[in-house]
Amino acid sequence: MESIKGAGLAAKAALNSVKDNLNPIGGNDTFSTVLKDSIEKVNNLQTEADQAMQGLAKGEVTNIHDTMIAVEKANLSFNMMVQVRNKLVQAYEEIMRTQV
Repeated sequence: MESIKGAGLAAKAALNSVKDNLNPIGGNDTFSTVLKDSIEKVNNLQTEADQAMQGLAKGEVTNIHDTMIAVEKANLSFNMMVQVRNKLVQAYEEIMRTQV
C-alpha cells in the first residue's frame, strides 16, 4: 500500500514538473524559445532515464525506485510534448481551413 502511495506521489510530482517546464515564468520569452527550451528539457529527462536504466542494468544503481521515477518522468514529459504537438497541428489545420 505504501508503494502505491509513493508511486502516486511520484507521478504527481513528475506531472507538476512537466507543467512547470511548459509554463515560463518570464513573459519576455517568444513562443519558439519556450518550445525549444521545453523540447530540450524533455530530451534531458529522456537522457537521465536512459542513464538510470543503464546504471541499473550494470548494477551500479541498486535503487529501482529512483530508476522507475526517472523513466516515468521522461514518459510523462514526452507524452505531454506529443499532446502539445497534436494541439498545434490541430490549430494549424483549423487555420488553414478558414476561408478568406
